[in-house]
Amino acid sequence: MHKIVAAFFVLSAVLSCRNDSEKVYMKNLDGAWNKKSEQKFDFQITDSRDPKNIIFVLRNNSEYPYSNIRLIVNFLDVKSKKKNTDTLNYILAKPNGEWLGKGFGDTKEIMFQYRLNYKFPQDGNYSIGIIQAMRTDNLKGIEDIGVKIESAKP
Repeated sequence: MHKIVAAFFVLSAVLSCRNDSEKVYMKNLDGAWNKKSEQKFDFQITDSRDPKNIIFVLRNNSEYPYSNIRLIVNFLDVKSKKKNTDTLNYILAKPNGEWLGKGFGDTKEIMFQYRLNYKFPQDGNYSIGIIQAMRTDNLKGIEDIGVKIESAKP
């Protein structure tokens, strides 16, 4: 059932990307994320003059044992080899345990802002690597992780 729901979400994300002003890159984690497994997203920017929003997309199910998630993000400009590393904490549930994401059934999708109105230094290839930093070897309940890059709205 989880695979059907995940396939539906991936299909809907792909179909929603109808133009070049928005791209979504997703990785399926099959319900568990090993802390040594960096999820890497490679992409190309062809219009660096226009600022972008970089947003993380996370799908979790009811097996996820925490109300937050900590991520280590490696942001790399492939051409210049300049790498920035950020440690982030995002909230997934209200204090009463209710998930903040949207969706039906056990799987919920939530989006987190990473960089808003970000102006890429130049056209070219970039990479974002995401590692879970929850001190759990195999973090259960994570279905998918993704990166959404969209044109910033003026």
